[in-house]
Amino acid sequence: MSRAAVSAPAARAADALRPGADRPAGPARLLVQGALPMLALVPLCLIALAADERTLNGVSVWAKPLKFQLSVALHLLTLAVLLRCVAPAWAKGRAMRPLALALVGAGLFEIAYITAKAAAGEASHFNVDDPFHAAMYSLMGVGAVTLVAGAAVIGWLILRRPADGLGPGLRLGAGWGLILGAGATLIVAGYLSSQGGHWVGAPGADVPPTDAGGRPIVGWSREVGDLRAPHFFATHMMQVLPLVGWAADRLAPRRARPHIIALAAATGLALVAGTFAQALAGAPFLGRL
Repeated sequence: MSRAAVSAPAARAADALRPGADRPAGPARLLVQGALPMLALVPLCLIALAADERTLNGVSVWAKPLKFQLSVALHLLTLAVLLRCVAPAWAKGRAMRPLALALVGAGLFEIAYITAKAAAGEASHFNVDDPFHAAMYSLMGVGAVTLVAGAAVIGWLILRRPADGLGPGLRLGAGWGLILGAGATLIVAGYLSSQGGHWVGAPGADVPPTDAGGRPIVGWSREVGDLRAPHFFATHMMQVLPLVGWAADRLAPRRARPHIIALAAATGLALVAGTFAQALAGAPFLGRL
């Protein structure tokens, strides 16, 4: 077999992730369109972050909506790209459009509510002090499960109904990345939501936990256990493992690709489990550095 023939699947796999490739169509386009309003809010949120001095839990009221706008938009864009790894008959089939609409609807609801509560100077998460807020928090939970479960469905389709010419590394990385990332996220997020907060432990008897002085960008506590750390690593397995698979198709021999994906998946799950156990023990990620 010629070298060109061997490299053809890897080239097609690279095309599946190339930003300038064919414009998304059908359900994939819906996912992209759903992400655009979230990205449009980012510069407005940055302006508010600089101009509004109000705080919640020790940080700007706009810190949470900014992170969620970026995170949910990245999630929808990831799924839009990875839908191209699914056979067209399934990626553009009748069942995929309702799934895409559910994902976009859930994402937009989450962002709208979180942003609205920030504008009001109130918490969106763990705010269950009255029937309205309790109902909205429950709906947020339904939306979060929809976003994660939908990713697992697409991951299963990538494994079972891959697009023609999809490289084995990308197929395994994308499929298992979405499934394992979704499963780990549901476990961590489910436990987090049941605790009524993301902190575990307290710096002192009379000093409640706060997000002030947290780690740069992510905001995780430097003083107590923070369940947002394992949540972050679980969720972003859905981006990291597909990238590992794409790189494996380009750089590794075919026989090595399944082992690379297995190692990357095991490393990701170990990181989630380790930071989860660390948070439950009341210890901050990376200690009190």
